Amino acid sequence: MLEKALTQKELSALLGMTTFEIYKKLCWQIEADYDMEHIWNKGGSCWRYEYKYRRGGRTLCGLYLRESCLGFMVILGKAEREKFEQDRANFSDSIVQAYDAATTYHDGKWLMIELQDERLFADLKKLLYLKRKPNK
Repeated sequence: MLEKALTQKELSALLGMTTFEIYKKLCWQIEADYDMEHIWNKGGSCWRYEYKYRRGGRTLCGLYLRESCLGFMVILGKAEREKFEQDRANFSDSIVQAYDAATTYHDGKWLMIELQDERLFADLKKLLYLKRKPNK
């Protein structure tokens, strides 16, 4: 866990203004529906930072940041994968392809989606709803 949250200035310098605006809008969309803890971590070998939405010991999703790049990760367990399979026709081709390509581990299917713009926001919201109903 990082000692302190990144500042808006640090985030915009890392992501660039266009990606930073996408990041802010995505955070606003998640926070409009969910009351969650916000946890900053190092991003591992592929990303510089992870910004995790978590509540009650369970992670809703994580945002991953590196130079000029923003990733959205959600882990779908068995029940969520069954819901996705029943509803897959209502997701965009990009999300279905990411789902099909994602590796399934013992704890679920890890979907990482790199965001270039806001076009997938509605699909991301539906993925979050598969995991947890909004609590706001």
